[in-house]
Amino acid sequence: MTDPNSAVRPRRSWLAAGGALLAACAVALSAYAAHGAQGEDQARLHTAAFFAFGHGVALAALAPAAARGLARSGLALLLLGVLLFSGSLVFKVLAQWPTTLAPLGGTLLIAGWVLYAIDAMRK
Repeated sequence: MTDPNSAVRPRRSWLAAGGALLAACAVALSAYAAHGAQGEDQARLHTAAFFAFGHGVALAALAPAAARGLARSGLALLLLGVLLFSGSLVFKVLAQWPTTLAPLGGTLLIAGWVLYAIDAMRK
């Protein structure tokens, strides 16, 4: 017998895997911030690591149970948002790029949590 949820499982799996990878990168980033950066660079990297770790753990925990499209869309926005937000801060430190994508990333994080909350209230 075919599992009716088998088609959505890969979509949830990449969100959970992405979350786990974000958390792993956050640990490495935090270590680099603590031992290889100083001043404003250190603060930026710690902020990036904080957001990446928290949202990575949330994605890894929430994605397996996200059965409906609205919840999955919210989690996808979280993944994209943290990549833009934290990535912008990291590239500022490592490559002197501007942090112009950080506000968009933050907005996507807020939107992702709102979508996830709306889906949770619909249950």
